[in-house]
Amino acid sequence: MTSTGGSSADKVARHLSGADPVLAGLIRSLGPRELPSRGAGFATLARAIIYQQISGAAGDAILRRLRRAHGGPGFPPARWFLHAPTRTLRAAGVSPQKIGYLRDLSRQVHSGQLSLRRLPRLSDADVVEALTAVKGIGLWTAQMYLIFALHRPDVCPSGDLGVRKAVGRAWKYRALPAPRTVERHARAWVPYRSHAALYLWRSLEA
Repeated sequence: MTSTGGSSADKVARHLSGADPVLAGLIRSLGPRELPSRGAGFATLARAIIYQQISGAAGDAILRRLRRAHGGPGFPPARWFLHAPTRTLRAAGVSPQKIGYLRDLSRQVHSGQLSLRRLPRLSDADVVEALTAVKGIGLWTAQMYLIFALHRPDVCPSGDLGVRKAVGRAWKYRALPAPRTVERHARAWVPYRSHAALYLWRSLEA
């Protein structure tokens, strides 16, 4: 995405500010933001599975132990998870359920059933369909992959707790807004709903 009138972040910020006065206030306080990148590929999806329903610190510790068990540089590849003994994965802190999820992901990636190289050429809906066919990967994880790995600009993670909390705070709802309420607000953010979600997440940090 390019613009002759400044950076892509500036262009998106101007569009969103003009489309939604409440979001404009968040953007003024936070400044233009680019979508950060978490990298695309097997490691990103495997980490997403590992971090499900545990603290960030616990997830970090599991990753360190997996890297030590693998003994190679970086995150272990898919084929390693297929052949690593269950006791090795359990010793690293991976639950039995997540071992099943990681092995299903590894099998699909290693066999080519899930082609991660092909995902950037697919529509958002087709990426979600391909990823959620893997055990342990649901809609939220697929949406995060779309936003942070593939940098798709118009994904609406309306069920994300952080987005719902941020909408509740910014629009002064008394109770946590439902996903359908977020979706109603998000109509104004098209075609940059991913970027709007980023501003909402950052507003909670601020």
